[in-house]
Amino acid sequence: MGQLLLLIVLFLPLVVAIGLLGVPSGRVAIHRWASLATALVTFVLSLPLYWLVDHARGDFQLLTNVTWIPSLDAGFRIGLDGMSLLLVLLTTFTMPIAIGASVGVITKREKEYYVMMLLLETAMIGVFVSLDMFLFYVFWELILIPMYFIIGIWGGQDRIYAAIKFFLYTIVGSLLMLVAIIWLGWHAQVATGHFTTDFVKLREIAPSIPLDIQRWLFAAFALSFAIKVPIFPLHTWLPDAHVQAPTAGSVILAGILLKMGTYGLIRFNLDFFPAAAIEFAPLLAVLAVIGIIYGALVAMVQPDMKKLVAYSSVSHLGFVVLGIASMTNEGIQGAIIQMVNHGLSTGMLFLCVGVLYERRHTRDIAEYGGIASVMPRFAVLFAIAMLASVGLPGLNGFVGEFLTLLGGFRSPYLDSWAYSIVAATGVIFAAVYLLWMFQRVMYGKLTNPANEGLADVRVQELWTLVPIVIVMVWIGVYPRPFLNASAKSTQAIVEKVLHYAVPQEVALDPAKTSRITETKRP
Repeated sequence: MGQLLLLIVLFLPLVVAIGLLGVPSGRVAIHRWASLATALVTFVLSLPLYWLVDHARGDFQLLTNVTWIPSLDAGFRIGLDGMSLLLVLLTTFTMPIAIGASVGVITKREKEYYVMMLLLETAMIGVFVSLDMFLFYVFWELILIPMYFIIGIWGGQDRIYAAIKFFLYTIVGSLLMLVAIIWLGWHAQVATGHFTTDFVKLREIAPSIPLDIQRWLFAAFALSFAIKVPIFPLHTWLPDAHVQAPTAGSVILAGILLKMGTYGLIRFNLDFFPAAAIEFAPLLAVLAVIGIIYGALVAMVQPDMKKLVAYSSVSHLGFVVLGIASMTNEGIQGAIIQMVNHGLSTGMLFLCVGVLYERRHTRDIAEYGGIASVMPRFAVLFAIAMLASVGLPGLNGFVGEFLTLLGGFRSPYLDSWAYSIVAATGVIFAAVYLLWMFQRVMYGKLTNPANEGLADVRVQELWTLVPIVIVMVWIGVYPRPFLNASAKSTQAIVEKVLHYAVPQEVALDPAKTSRITETKRP
């Protein structure tokens, strides 16, 4: 039953998208409501997966394994563990909100738009459930097509430039990852006599690769994932893509697509190349901290609300990368839940900016002021999203940031608390630029006559914003169900890295031995 349910969750959006191609373009209502209903049904069907996956196990479950290309041992292999489960649920939760926010807002070529959205949902879920490297790469590249068109057709004035930049950045990194995948398959043939792209087999073989080769393979995978995150200095495509994308496109981009990069760093870089990961951990931590500070400082000087939120993503995802680089239970657990948290809080910020843009057709902060007096309900929702992004205790952002910083403090591989200490200043900077934006937009005198007649948040907008608020408060107050889901998967990865820690280096440093022993505690 679980296997069948996972297959339905994966392919239902694709089947409906193909069906919508046969519906005449003039039947706008069918395109809208069939797409929204499909996304909602997919979300409802994905919920039982939480209980069908045994959280006491750290392995993959609900497996489907069908041979696809026998000569390459490539197959349709999918399954879930705790980490991928949370990201699948985040995807299915976000998609009906994004599609709901598009109804009535997207008014040109609606048939093609909703087909692209549903195709995108299948591709994103596919990335998180794939247990075959060939299949993973197919879904990874498939995502480029609908996202390229969503930005390029339904985006802003400079949409073509942003879409091409997004496409080129992503595909360059992907090609290097493809080379690494082929090399892994060849190495498996040398080691076992059979070429394979089976993830489960490769994760057992890959750690035995000589360290000098592991470094190159680690770099090839990490570059592709770093572009998608994006990690400084590979972030320059993100602000352009966010600013030009329609509101729903920005929600999906921030909420889900960026998490594919951090997911890949954990799933492949740490699992396949643990010895190389230990060597590269300080470099990843340095880039993460630079991204946290740089993203926050650049966000402070942005006059455009959407670009400010875009740069805040660069800063907030730095915390995720720092947690991954720590390679501790706390750090990786914090990184996983912070992926979910960022998707919720930043996605809601983009929705709020979209609400204002639909009324005024401008995102310039200087055009606003005193909005809370005419849109009080909207001001409350905007404040919740802003405070969650700041990391206020009681809301979801605090949990992830606290755990990633704690992981950085306790990491035996970073050898310095400075990473976490400097990164913690990013929380202060986040409060500065987000509170500044909120104050400038919401408070003060209503001096612009164009803002006097603004309508408060509508019912349709409440349906997209309130569910996010509920989940953000839930995670902030009671995160245990989310942490329990990924606990065993995280522990398995951490123990694997510890197993491949360089013994000589540990022996020379008694303090490091003590810290690694401490890290072994679940």
